[in-house]
Amino acid sequence: MRALLIGSAMIPLAIGIARAEPVDGPAAAAAPAPRGNASITGTISQAGSGDYLDGASVSIPALGLATAADRAGRFTLAGIPAGTHDVVVRYVGFPDTRRSVTVTDAAVVLDVAMTIETSADGDEIVVSGSRPIAESEAAAVQIQRTSPSLVSVIASDSIGRLPDQNVAQAVSRLPGVGVQRDQGQARYITLRGSPINWTTLSFDGINVVSPEGRDARFDSIPSAIASQIIVRKAVTPDMTGETIAGNVDIITRSAFDYPGLKVQAKGGLGHVELGKKTEYEGSLVVSDRFDTGIGEFGIVSSASLYRRGMVTDNFETDFEAVDRDLRPGYETRNWARETENKLYRLTRKNYSLSSRLDWRPAPGHKLFAETIYSAFEDDEQRNNYIFDLDDQQSRTPSGTAACAVNARPASGTTGYADVCTGNTPLLGTVYGIDLNSNFTVRKYKQSVFTNTLGGDHELGDWKVAWRGNYTRSIDDRSQPAQLNYDSPSFGTNGANAANRLTVGYDLTDPQLAKVQLYRTIRNADGSFSRGDRVTAIEDFPRTLSRLRSLKAQDVTEAYTAKLDISREASVFGASTILAAGVRYDDRTKTSNEYLLDLSTPAQFAAAGIATNYSAIAKPGGFQGEIPLGYTFQYFDRDKVLGLVDQAKAVGSYVRSDANFYDVGEKVYSAYGMATATTGWGSIIGGARVEHIRNDARAFSIGTVGTGTAATTVTTPIDVKSSQTLVYPSLHLNWDVDDRMKARLSFNTGAARPDYDQLRPNLSYNDANATISGGNPDAKPEKAKGVDLYVEYYTMPRGFLSIGAYYKDVTDVLFDSTQTFGRTTLNTGGVDRSGYLYSTIVNGGSGYIMGIEGAIQQQLEPFTADLGLPEWMGGFGVQLNATINKSRAETPGTAALPSRKVPLPGASDAIYNLIAYYEKYGFSARVSYQNRSAWLDAIGGTDTIGGVVRGIDGGDFYWAKDNELDASVRYAINNNVEIYGDFANLLNGPGRRYAGSSAYTIEHETFGRRYTGGVRVTF
Repeated sequence: MRALLIGSAMIPLAIGIARAEPVDGPAAAAAPAPRGNASITGTISQAGSGDYLDGASVSIPALGLATAADRAGRFTLAGIPAGTHDVVVRYVGFPDTRRSVTVTDAAVVLDVAMTIETSADGDEIVVSGSRPIAESEAAAVQIQRTSPSLVSVIASDSIGRLPDQNVAQAVSRLPGVGVQRDQGQARYITLRGSPINWTTLSFDGINVVSPEGRDARFDSIPSAIASQIIVRKAVTPDMTGETIAGNVDIITRSAFDYPGLKVQAKGGLGHVELGKKTEYEGSLVVSDRFDTGIGEFGIVSSASLYRRGMVTDNFETDFEAVDRDLRPGYETRNWARETENKLYRLTRKNYSLSSRLDWRPAPGHKLFAETIYSAFEDDEQRNNYIFDLDDQQSRTPSGTAACAVNARPASGTTGYADVCTGNTPLLGTVYGIDLNSNFTVRKYKQSVFTNTLGGDHELGDWKVAWRGNYTRSIDDRSQPAQLNYDSPSFGTNGANAANRLTVGYDLTDPQLAKVQLYRTIRNADGSFSRGDRVTAIEDFPRTLSRLRSLKAQDVTEAYTAKLDISREASVFGASTILAAGVRYDDRTKTSNEYLLDLSTPAQFAAAGIATNYSAIAKPGGFQGEIPLGYTFQYFDRDKVLGLVDQAKAVGSYVRSDANFYDVGEKVYSAYGMATATTGWGSIIGGARVEHIRNDARAFSIGTVGTGTAATTVTTPIDVKSSQTLVYPSLHLNWDVDDRMKARLSFNTGAARPDYDQLRPNLSYNDANATISGGNPDAKPEKAKGVDLYVEYYTMPRGFLSIGAYYKDVTDVLFDSTQTFGRTTLNTGGVDRSGYLYSTIVNGGSGYIMGIEGAIQQQLEPFTADLGLPEWMGGFGVQLNATINKSRAETPGTAALPSRKVPLPGASDAIYNLIAYYEKYGFSARVSYQNRSAWLDAIGGTDTIGGVVRGIDGGDFYWAKDNELDASVRYAINNNVEIYGDFANLLNGPGRRYAGSSAYTIEHETFGRRYTGGVRVTF
């Protein structure tokens, strides 16, 4: 007897299975037999290991009855008439298993341990070795295949098999999934190229509000806590309607996932190339189950830690249209207002703790209690050098004539936005400008603490499921210290120019902003020229101008209660599950900021604070690799925090009313749906109703009057609103044959404005006639969509799919500037309804449509037919691509009509190319990801020289993002595996630009990473 060993599981070899004939098909179940009162229950597992086969299909084709095993391998087929019936069990990677079962009027137990089929001579084909990729492919494809709606899945053994220490990076391998990164680490998820706020996050079906709000952040969730991740792309009525693109559901581990004691551990050590830093990772999962006199209990606990030291190579540039630039051709010119380097030293950390207790007090009943804590921390130190290129803009001539040939620059010009000096927007020299030096200590932490109680009960023909959840999410944005140092004043006509910089800037290369620093010479005629080159930035005098310490924390508390009831019935001859449910969500987000702020020489003197940079500097050169054009000294963290301690003697932390808000949201929802299973497939139809109530509190802060008569007025604001939304949907699944499935889905959803966008904070300024703040009147983005997919499954684990989708969206949200249009701020006889209001507003309609394709195949089933040696069967591929087109109508004004732009956050193309080899206990994989450019935000506009122009240089875009990772594994035995992960091998930048790709506004790289370690399983 020979067998194929995959980890501790028995998985069949493809030989002899690839052409396996279907044991049943749609035609076999075309005419369902009469129903009875008997039932068959049991468990589906893997022979040898006893591991359960989640999602295994169990059917009686002659009766048209089918179901799927749950994550504990358990299944129930009900409504069976007395007699002898053929039961067919299917699971991807295994041959179909047929059992003949005789039933009477009682329940019959059928436990199936799936195994390899034997050859004609009774011998079994055996290949030994760990096969983690094959195992994960089989589990994921099985769940996807039996799902009644459109999903993509990652099974537990694939998480961590590439350098995927967080959920965002793990999910990014799936079809239609892209990521948005922060400092080189995957953070947000976009589904099928859509905006990130259209994707929601849930744990075991309970939606969780991220610490940042509705922009679900996934890098704070270590992948170690999950047994599966299910990406639901088509929303069904039993899911909340607060999504448009879909939901990422983290299925956490349960002790009942395993047959007994289970211990999994991982430890690794790595090297970060940029800055020569170190990273660590480790995780531990312990699970067991035991019988007692009051039922069976199971408990599983896990812990994980990932820690990485980092530095960054960074430059950023802000572009603008300049009102003093009126020379010919100004209509197409945008100048660099400032260019800067943000040079980070930081330690990034993810960690989690979780426990779950399950109890089965009696057959058909299960209770559980679960708690999860996950956190993401950034401990940052940032040297920030800003070259204020427009510092002397007021001295720039604003003539409209062409520059005279060989004319000398006008007396006193600084060169900014002045083509007559020979400057261009991307290349030139400016004289006597300010150097803003900012030094920041940031202690940043986001955490999610979620707790769930639940139960599942079978009460005769009825099934009841209930859940109660409390989640507390914290976004701690504290900055223990920020120090600002400025150059000496310019002085009358540049009398102090010798102590200020002259900067030569070269921004012609989008991948590198170059600056050269010089002394400034003031000529006898009042003009300026550059002196000697200066390379040490500390050679320019700077003085402490401001010291701040910020304590800022956003806290979201959420309570959820839900009840679901279902019953199986026969409707028009089809086996139908009727389901209904109610749910209540109560969420409150509160933002508080407290600021310690010193900004005068008298305050610094009273606190005994030295105002020269040498007081906080430390020895040591730049740890990055970017050619800066200057040298500098880092600051000492302890010395900076010591200055803050001194500042507390003369100042105190004061709450910022301008940034306080408290936004409450209560959602009352109910749904009804029916799932009908027929001989040709299934239909899911129904609707969900949600009634939403919002209550928001904040302050309006007004600067009333102008000049010395200006005063500040603070007024509390409380805004209440409510709305009711209905979400109908219909999903059809057609089993074309045993291997092909077609899915058609009509669905609806909505993306509600985020809590900070609904805040009623308003800050107004009479001198500028402007208002800024949140918008409690912002409406949800609402969508109607259709999906059409065809899936084809090849033995043993192959998969091919092609699909198309279209979503029509109304009330698309944009950051924009509009006329205020309301009288709520009219006080003291001042009409502020006509002020310019910068906020989030609803634009017009929009759409996103596209096609998506995926293929997954290993060479193993075809080696014999192709005449290839057996060892080549280990090669395989996982390829997927998504092509999009999107448009949305921006908000319009009388001066600036609306226009069509891509949906913010939507990419035109996303694809993943994965090649792997797995055989004889060895596993290697290379993964390439690419996401095309996407619109980040629309730029502001103004009328300059009689022409409406983009004052920010145009709309803001993220440039394309591509990443190459690799990994290798070797199983020493069934319990011990060594691994190596190689991440960010292309060392590509995170880059943004304004208007066109030539105008880079941010460029940052982080270095390659290499990690090795060991995994142990018992």
